[in-house]
Amino acid sequence: MKVAVLGAGYAGVTLTKRLEKSLPDDVELVLVDDTGVHLIQHELHRVVRRPAVTDAITVPLSDVIDRATLRVGRVTEVDTDARTVFFADDTRLEYDVAAVCLGAETAFYDLPGVEAHATPLKRLEDANEIRADFFDVLESEGDGQVVVGGAGLSGIQVAGELAELADEEDGDVTVTLLEQLDSVAPSFPENFQNAVHDALVARGVHVRTGATVTEATDDEVRLAGADPIAYDQLIWTGGIRGPDALHGERPVVRSNLQLDGTTFVVGDAAKVVDDAGAAVPASAQSAIREAKVTGKNVERLVSHLRDGDSSDFQPRFERYTFESPGWLVTVGNGAVAQVGPSVFTGRAALTLKTTVGAGYLSSVGAIEEAVDLVNEELGISPHEEP
Repeated sequence: MKVAVLGAGYAGVTLTKRLEKSLPDDVELVLVDDTGVHLIQHELHRVVRRPAVTDAITVPLSDVIDRATLRVGRVTEVDTDARTVFFADDTRLEYDVAAVCLGAETAFYDLPGVEAHATPLKRLEDANEIRADFFDVLESEGDGQVVVGGAGLSGIQVAGELAELADEEDGDVTVTLLEQLDSVAPSFPENFQNAVHDALVARGVHVRTGATVTEATDDEVRLAGADPIAYDQLIWTGGIRGPDALHGERPVVRSNLQLDGTTFVVGDAAKVVDDAGAAVPASAQSAIREAKVTGKNVERLVSHLRDGDSSDFQPRFERYTFESPGWLVTVGNGAVAQVGPSVFTGRAALTLKTTVGAGYLSSVGAIEEAVDLVNEELGISPHEEP
């Protein structure tokens, strides 16, 4: 019997680590990923300002997994009826049970010119490109104009990094953050939104809410019912779509995370509806918790199939209910944290966010990277005591 985990983001790695411990030894476990490296996605924005962070937020999957087999390749299609995964190199992988953890891609919503002119922030290559382009803006004559489209957590964080970088380089650059809805971090509680807005403004970011992008040319962003904004650099974090292997769709899955009889979809690749009937936000913490539930369900399904039960009845599955302990976002050298109803900022918030990131790295066995992340985020020399 073969179990395949497709994708090595938060969901895929968490699920694989659990299944390595719980599946019977004679069940083959395969982890599929297109890079062979686990990226700590929620820290990717830091690379824009501090490229040295790269080593702390990238972990070779060979250092993470134990008994699982790693297959490096780009998945182009998942045929759940045939239980077959197809790869870009025309090879394929057949499975008995699979979990699709391929994450999400940036959504450009067919807005004319936006995909052609904007840089997303999903991969290391994106962060490096944003940094290089920003230095071109810094070195150009006149006032530089950088526009970030989308004020979710990714947009907030990259805008904060760029504003901080402009200050560090003594550059004459304006960073403008656009949001279609009426507030930054629009899906979060109001007190969190207000604190994030204040943190952005304090770092010199120009925040424009109620700004609907309709088009981008090579030198301006056009808005509905408002004057266009000239730019020298355009970054787009305005939404997500499903992975290419699922034809750009994010299928709806219920609280057991099951797409069909033998396939699960976990994390940002799916629109998850939890056991209370609520839509689950796409986030690292959701993906990790969903993966833990999926792990139990894969174990039960494998046991069911190994018993040779060919009936339509399936085992009783665990169900996921979204319960967030809080939210964290960095804004340049600062951070905003919400724990329960309380929101706090400053060094305490930054330390909490760093601790959460380091704790996750430690949980997947990346101890050295966890230490490096703490040192980088908190500005601690490796020879100093924190």
